[in-house]
Amino acid sequence: MESWLGIIWRSLAAILTLFVLTRILGKKQISQLTLFEYVLGITLGELAGFISTDMEAHFLHGFLALLVWFTVPFILEKISVRNRKLRSLIEGTMTEVIKDGKILEKNLRKERFSPDELMEELRKKDVFDVDEVEYAVLEASGDMNVLLKKENRPLSAKLLGIQLPPNDKPEARVVVMEGKVVPDALQRAEKSERWLKKELDKKKTTVEEVYLAQVDSDGKLYVDLYDDSRELPGGADKNLLTALLHKCQADLDLYTLTAQTDKERQSYQKGSHDLKQLIQQLTPLLANNREPQQKG
Repeated sequence: MESWLGIIWRSLAAILTLFVLTRILGKKQISQLTLFEYVLGITLGELAGFISTDMEAHFLHGFLALLVWFTVPFILEKISVRNRKLRSLIEGTMTEVIKDGKILEKNLRKERFSPDELMEELRKKDVFDVDEVEYAVLEASGDMNVLLKKENRPLSAKLLGIQLPPNDKPEARVVVMEGKVVPDALQRAEKSERWLKKELDKKKTTVEEVYLAQVDSDGKLYVDLYDDSRELPGGADKNLLTALLHKCQADLDLYTLTAQTDKERQSYQKGSHDLKQLIQQLTPLLANNREPQQKG
């Protein structure tokens, strides 16, 4: 019986110690592990298991070993923050694997990376064609970061020369979780419980029926119910948008007939044609009467 009690209190002490040490070492231990941190994590786990189950060994000896394996990496980490050479030695450095659109075979062999593994890492970044890649590096953590060629990069407001206003809207907040209102989040979203009840009434539901509700940066309410088979009312905004798009196209056709010059007429015709194509592309989305922020 004493051995069982000994294992229990040793295990609890080891769990508590390991948790405290990991918290001190930081979140890096549970995110991007370097080789050194990987070895450290395994060793700390082994020592914790040793302390818990080896009844013949002195508990303080195991605790001392655990403390040493914590102290040395902790000191090295503090020093390496200000010492780049030491940081490179402990954590490693990044390796270029694609440069100027060309695969660097020597660097791949150095990192023992096969072409199949390279393609697998690229696919993880949604890249299926090597010819689209301008630059790629293998980080010390083992992650690969990819820079596409300019013509293959997604369009952005900067590339289009569009100046966007500063984003001063509040971030999205979860205001209902598992049938209960989250008052702090509701306050940060600059909404009241009265507003929430009113919005839920529009959707013909109650707080108790809601699994999760979130207010986005535009002040719209996303709702997910416990009952996944139930659909919430919605679709008015999409119907209105559809009507407005068709009205705009009709107005452009009208302007084409009343244009004073050929240049104006051609401009209106082009606008009408482009808007018609846009409506055709949006038809599958506009035909769906369920709002994206209204989920059953």
